[in-house]
Amino acid sequence: MEWDAELLIHAVVMRSGSSMNLHLVTHPVCLEHSAGFGHPERPERLEAILELLHQPQWKARIVWHEAPQATLEQLSRVHRPDYLELIKESSERGGARLDPDTVTNSASWQAALRAAGGAITAARLAVREREGAFAAIRPPGHHALADRAMGFCLINNVVVAAREALAWEGVERVLIVDWDVHHGNGTQALVEQDPSIRYVSMHQWPHYPGTGSEQERGVGNIWNVPRPGGLPPQDYVRDLSSAIEEATDGWRPDLILVSAGFDSMSLDPLAGFTLRAEDYTTLTVRLLDCGAPIAGVLEGGYSLDNLTSGVAAFLETLT
Repeated sequence: MEWDAELLIHAVVMRSGSSMNLHLVTHPVCLEHSAGFGHPERPERLEAILELLHQPQWKARIVWHEAPQATLEQLSRVHRPDYLELIKESSERGGARLDPDTVTNSASWQAALRAAGGAITAARLAVREREGAFAAIRPPGHHALADRAMGFCLINNVVVAAREALAWEGVERVLIVDWDVHHGNGTQALVEQDPSIRYVSMHQWPHYPGTGSEQERGVGNIWNVPRPGGLPPQDYVRDLSSAIEEATDGWRPDLILVSAGFDSMSLDPLAGFTLRAEDYTTLTVRLLDCGAPIAGVLEGGYSLDNLTSGVAAFLETLT
């Protein structure tokens, strides 16, 4: 069934009784990380989002928060200490190429600390305030492995936030939903042996990084939805919604973290999915129906127009 985006938002407001605040977590140093001229994961991505959210129509809805630095203890729950030292040293030297697609500069270590800290803070605000939260941060994270940078990613921000949240009172189950067009291989590898975290990913297949088949189930906590490019958008929405329903059947999450990549939108330069802004409205309503607080963490999205329209639809629905 096709859903009208405005009607879906109206339905959410009617259920809750009113609109809510949106907690927006970011930090200026996230704009200083750069992989070099022409790289698709560029500071202009975050600049475009912040410009959008500073427009008058958002002023009354957004509560702004400065992302703190994640601590080494928090990062070490996910990443090896020698790998963290590698990122830090490469940045202090002025930058280095850590893999073919992933580059640091002099600001990258500080940006990575703030990005992970921003993801934790967004999760904490969502749980504490029972309102939507979004970490507008970079570098992104869902490809980062325990001991390896990959796919533009240094620290796996969403897993750092999930591990931190599981130490909080009242949080025993975390659902991570990844609608970035690329499979979050790092996220899956880091959580696939942990039954307290369930991971649902819809991604283009076959496509970078080549992981994420339906047969990869972890300890029964992984739901992969690999799909070819070029399908009608309603097919992607239906299939991801079905996977979310399966993952939460008899298992109610205490927190939902969204790896919010918007490169699954039509005409993104790095992929071939066809989602539209209104499809993120539909998907966000599906998540709200789970009854858990939701925090989004920025991942990909390389067309600035698409990125801002997708972010707007997601956040509009959260509020």
